[in-house]
Amino acid sequence: MFYRLAQKVLFQTNPEVAHAIAMTGIRATSHTPLSCFYRQKVPHAPVEFMGVTFPNPVGLAAGMDKDGEAINGFAEMGFGHVEVGTVTPRPQPGNDKPRAFRLKPARAIINRMGFNNKGVDNLVANIKAANPGDCVIGVNIGKNKDTPLEEGKNDYLICMEKVYEVSGYIAVNISSPNTPGLRTLQYGEMLDDLLGSLKAKQAELAEKHGKYVPVALKVAPDLSDEEIKSVCDALLRHNFDGVIATNTTLSREGVEHLPEHGEAGGLSGVPLRERATEVIKKLHQHLDTRIPILGCGGIDSGADAMEKIEVGAKMVQIYTGFIYNGPELIKSITEEFIKRK
Repeated sequence: MFYRLAQKVLFQTNPEVAHAIAMTGIRATSHTPLSCFYRQKVPHAPVEFMGVTFPNPVGLAAGMDKDGEAINGFAEMGFGHVEVGTVTPRPQPGNDKPRAFRLKPARAIINRMGFNNKGVDNLVANIKAANPGDCVIGVNIGKNKDTPLEEGKNDYLICMEKVYEVSGYIAVNISSPNTPGLRTLQYGEMLDDLLGSLKAKQAELAEKHGKYVPVALKVAPDLSDEEIKSVCDALLRHNFDGVIATNTTLSREGVEHLPEHGEAGGLSGVPLRERATEVIKKLHQHLDTRIPILGCGGIDSGADAMEKIEVGAKMVQIYTGFIYNGPELIKSITEEFIKRK
């Protein structure tokens, strides 16, 4: 009831203002009596993924809490993991506003945020100050917009080194459509060079810190079948720990009738559901159980989440579905997961 009221008020403002208000509220009320407005007990349903035990199969996708400012609040909502970021080595403002648009009839969002964040050092400090209980913290890393593509690998290595000690896992974002040229890193020699360098750095940091932090690659939903196979081959070749499927899409299929469909950026929400599920299915056909898959894209109900798990995902993440449904979606997915086990 409270979420529906808050949503009604927030949906009267533009999405980025609403997001800022919500984040401020969650940050200010977490671990206080006021968290009762969103705090809930989600059934314990542990899942092992990439060698890490998660308290339940539902995570918050990257992009909601870019700077790790509200980790405690999201943990109190019952998320099994919170993926913060995308973070870059240096702070950056992101793309020009407006850069986020609701497509309410389609239960969708278009965004072209452009990795706006306060930089990796700020994020690390926020994670160190957090107290999320058994909720796992993942960190999504990227490159600065003004870093030349041929030097982009260095930005990922810088971020990995800085976040390694405070991360439950690390996600490598080379699939956002909102940083010029970034998706080029998903192909050929550039992908091989990046994955090889990241695995070498991971081994170095594991020895330095005395712990192994798994690394997952986040891929786009717009890859062709041939490109999916190529990515899978590279993941297997470099013994990557996991893959997250998928990021937002450049497609506007299903929303062509809405006035916002012409806005540049990545589309998320219900219109992405089928394509994201298809990509997960194809990844699983190539990877089988050798590399686990984290499913993301268009999850708007417990049934949507199970659809992704049934075709090969081990866990799921929500973002746009969370905005439209609220914390109750975490519980309903977990309960459906337990029912179908």
